[in-house]
Amino acid sequence: MFAMLLHKWLTTFGRYLMLMGRVFSRPERMRMFLKQYITEMTQLGINSIGIVLIISFFIGAVICIQMKLNIQSPWMPRWVAGYTTREILLLEFSSSIMCLILAGKVGSNIASELGTMRVTQQIDALEIMGINSACYLILPKIIGLLTIMPFLVIFSSATGIIGAYGTAYIGHIIAPDDLTAGLQHAFIPWFVWMSIIKSQFFAFIISSVPAFCGYTVEGGSVNVGKASTDAVVTSSVLILFSDVFLTQLLS
Repeated sequence: MFAMLLHKWLTTFGRYLMLMGRVFSRPERMRMFLKQYITEMTQLGINSIGIVLIISFFIGAVICIQMKLNIQSPWMPRWVAGYTTREILLLEFSSSIMCLILAGKVGSNIASELGTMRVTQQIDALEIMGINSACYLILPKIIGLLTIMPFLVIFSSATGIIGAYGTAYIGHIIAPDDLTAGLQHAFIPWFVWMSIIKSQFFAFIISSVPAFCGYTVEGGSVNVGKASTDAVVTSSVLILFSDVFLTQLLS
């Protein structure tokens, strides 16, 4: 049983590497590639800013409330809640957790789009015309998401901090001066870069794995839905696994 599963995983991984080899080739028409690149960056990244801002705002507020109510005590400095809120947002939420959320939104979108093109034979038509369909369809998605992801990370961190201030000024959970002192205490700029570097790896997973699932789908529309589900699950698992190694490597 294990040998069969291992053979299946290795075969799938080999097909994925072969597809990526076709993807990362020089585009045949650079002008068309740039047009697709702008379109994909808008569709996958810019259109995701809304959900990133909303979730980051409320998560920042909730983290600040939980830190204040469950960690802070008379024996600890009053800025602890702000300090822990900043560390959680920078080190994990704005990169790892946000990318898990985007894996559900962006990953399912990519897999369903390419899967639909596969079952309706649009990809076969591109191949018949002599176009490298893998490069034409997938490379703009990968490069577009890699480009926009650092901005999403920065927006997420900033909005999470704004949400924390919302609990200070509106909810009166913590004094604004104490929150500011915690946010500024022992700030390490490398943590921001570490969050951005991690998000680049996650962006590649979010764009390439669902693209593989959708591009290689077989059958009809039912299989497109299955490929979309597999894409989200696989991307999420790979993000969690890579997060462990990247955190250990970059810390």
